[in-house]
Amino acid sequence: MSLLRKVTLAAVIFALAAAGCAQQPTASIPSPAADTPSVPDIAPTPLPSEPTPMTEPIRLQSDKPRETPPSTAYDNLPVLSSGNTAFALDLYQQLRSQDGNLFYSPFSISQALAMTYAGAKAETASQMAAAMHFDLPQADLHPAFNALSAELDSRAGKGDQTGFKLNIANALWGQQGFAFLPDFLDTLALNYGAGMQAVDYNQPDAARQTINDWVAAQTEDKIKDLIPEGALNPLTRLVLTNAIYFNAAWLLPFEKEATQNDSFDLLDGSEVQVPMMRQTESFGYLKAENFEAIELFYEGRELSMVILLPDEDQFAAFEDSLDSAQLQSILDQLTEQRLDLSMPKFKVDSSFGLADTLAAMGMPDAFDGVKADFSGMTGQPDLFITNVVHKAYVNVNEEGTEAAAATGVVMGLKSMPVGEPIVVKVDRPFLFLIRDSQTGAVLFLGRVVQP
Repeated sequence: MSLLRKVTLAAVIFALAAAGCAQQPTASIPSPAADTPSVPDIAPTPLPSEPTPMTEPIRLQSDKPRETPPSTAYDNLPVLSSGNTAFALDLYQQLRSQDGNLFYSPFSISQALAMTYAGAKAETASQMAAAMHFDLPQADLHPAFNALSAELDSRAGKGDQTGFKLNIANALWGQQGFAFLPDFLDTLALNYGAGMQAVDYNQPDAARQTINDWVAAQTEDKIKDLIPEGALNPLTRLVLTNAIYFNAAWLLPFEKEATQNDSFDLLDGSEVQVPMMRQTESFGYLKAENFEAIELFYEGRELSMVILLPDEDQFAAFEDSLDSAQLQSILDQLTEQRLDLSMPKFKVDSSFGLADTLAAMGMPDAFDGVKADFSGMTGQPDLFITNVVHKAYVNVNEEGTEAAAATGVVMGLKSMPVGEPIVVKVDRPFLFLIRDSQTGAVLFLGRVVQP
């Protein structure tokens, strides 16, 4: 039985570190040609003076397997998720000035930068913690991310017989022969399952292709060419990548036959015709003074999409006021109501360079070739972040899974004795988020101003 896709999302981030000065680290990861392990106080294997043919990257990592998160890590999930939500909405306030539709994964961005934060020290670490809302100490933060990933992995269906798929993957791409401290590699292996892949940035195009191929494979080809031409050069020493892919069926799928073209009002007062899905079912709902909120669950009722629909002429004011406290208040007030719901099919494909944005949010030192201190990676303050690039893709339509269990759940909800449904028409710009119901983690956040 094939999986009919209702919603497909993919997001990837990479953080890129370059050499900031000529200082040499004190311990070395071997180059692909090396036959012996690294030894402290020996300089790294020098880079070849002439380019050599690019081969499959060699996986160089700590010998420690990914750790089963301790119970204390799960106890810290509320703090981690709360901080991630605060960061998600802080970032939205920075990005919303851009024109058009918007979509990104705050979870993906946070996890990739948490891996980077594992090597940050002094003021660089303090600024990153504040800007990213990393409200746990380093010793607790990384196990908490491990616990959150384990929770999300437990939601994911296995194989094509199930209603949703969630894949989260991390990888590091280090310059062959360059040194990275064992403690840094241990932290990433234990908590993120991330190994070090050795590539040669003296051949930047070949290294870029290798990394982009990995990203495409992790996101089922939804994210291609993450790293643009010119982003890598011979001074590049490390690229950190995080990919998240989510494919889910609605708990209550829309019938394709019910989809019809209808008008959607744009912010400039004009309107366009879009394919509008429709169904009458029970959903989470809130009607407030200047907006409506609707929650649509995915199969299994563990993840959901929340649509925030400002009233006419209230979109900018609603965006301006939205923060983590208001979002939590909205979620707490949702109650199940019978709705006659119409909403558009839509696709959003977004790409961001986040270096300037993150610096403006309070972590400028990480991007400063003089001030950055990532000595927890190499033993010396010789690296800084040159760019953070994020790509995300979402596709929302009517389809669900061909499975008896889905039909059975739908039948159960349809039997609720209620009166006339509330008419809710998502026919104007709206915000939406994908969240994990149990942990509160916001995996994706976006807006649609023109489907």
